[in-house]
Amino acid sequence: MLCVHCQREIVDESVYCAFCGARQQGNRPQDNRRLRRSISEKRIAGVCGGLAEYFNVDVSLVRLAWVVLTIIPGAIFFGVLAYLAAWVLMPESKEVPVARSASAKRLARSATDRKIGGVCGGLAEFFSVDSTAVRLLWIVLSIFPGAIVCGVLAYFVAWLVMPMVPVSETIASHATGSAT
Repeated sequence: MLCVHCQREIVDESVYCAFCGARQQGNRPQDNRRLRRSISEKRIAGVCGGLAEYFNVDVSLVRLAWVVLTIIPGAIFFGVLAYLAAWVLMPESKEVPVARSASAKRLARSATDRKIGGVCGGLAEFFSVDSTAVRLLWIVLSIFPGAIVCGVLAYFVAWLVMPMVPVSETIASHATGSAT
């Protein structure tokens, strides 16, 4: 491989040239990684999907974090404004992202451990904790600052944002005895 600056032969996959010290572009996968709106993981404009692909996390976590940070009293206007700004500023991705592996953990509503919509059960399954503790924590955090309306609203939004676990995955996880 040739150095992009001095044109001398250097070792393949080099990040810097051994002769002139110039940084070599495009030799590491993260060098080519760009923040773009997702075309495959989008609900509105793909902003949260793009952030999830960029940081390599589950898109439901990004959506929930965005909603929770937007619901904080006084931040609703700024959360919506930030989303609109990201929608305008982030270019749309032209490439299809690499498919997630089947073993990758996804945040989804529980099909088996549900009281209302499966949100707390899904959070418990994702973080491998007891669902009763998650439900209790949700209620305490909703009541504690006197924001019962915000807690109910956050649950409703989480219900809409989190996908339901496909029935085939639920059956497969119970057949193998593992928790999803």
